[in-house]
Amino acid sequence: MSSIEIGEITAGYDDKGSGPALVLVHGHPFDRSMWRPQLDHFSARGWRVIAPDLRGYGETTVVPGKTPLETFARDLAALLDRLTVDRFVLAGLSMGGQIAMECHRLFPERIRGLVLADTSPRAETAEGRRNRTEMADRLLREGLRPYADEVLTKMVAPANVEAMPDVAEHVHRMMRGTSPEGAAAALRGRAERPDYVPTLAGVDVPVLVVVGDQDEYTPVAEAEFLHASVPGSELAVIAGAAHLPNLERTAEFDAVLADFLARLPQES
Repeated sequence: MSSIEIGEITAGYDDKGSGPALVLVHGHPFDRSMWRPQLDHFSARGWRVIAPDLRGYGETTVVPGKTPLETFARDLAALLDRLTVDRFVLAGLSMGGQIAMECHRLFPERIRGLVLADTSPRAETAEGRRNRTEMADRLLREGLRPYADEVLTKMVAPANVEAMPDVAEHVHRMMRGTSPEGAAAALRGRAERPDYVPTLAGVDVPVLVVVGDQDEYTPVAEAEFLHASVPGSELAVIAGAAHLPNLERTAEFDAVLADFLARLPQES
């Protein structure tokens, strides 16, 4: 693990392996350790895998207030500049997928391919904005532990919580360890997220959409909508997984991702 100063924050990150760059962006309210299986797997197979902690999460500086998706994306670009990474494959899950879409909006020329897992491209609804704002206030009052207890069986399918206690504990630990100020700032920023559907129509790099078949937050129908919004994209539905297929069905997720990466055009 490493850390580096980028602007006003110090970012924690993992950077493992050598070869073309694969950047993994975690969701809310997690940290970069959610990508540990993929970090190990793909770094051993010819990829330089970079997994940062986002602003307000893990070992990266907490900045209270509101963190728009654009801020997360510009933090990511600044980190990759410091690591002398110009072009990369970008994968994000849930909020991380929305950050990946924002990165494509801001600097599409840097992205070789996009992996959008368990995420939605749509602008937030009025009800969603209220819910996120209320949740931000709740997390500041209560901390993350009550929320983590409440949503564990939505993040991880109930059967997997029983069958995979180590995964369930890892997910619960990430959630309860997240800074309330960092999580609240991200929620307020996501409440104002733009509609990415128009920009996705112009994506000209390979795109893989992945979703767990039991995901309640971004159901298969939402992944199908995202898939239909990106011409030429691929859709993979991971059976037996909820919102975190990379942890719940690691072998299946890695196989789908490996196949996608193997078919990317070579860099000139």
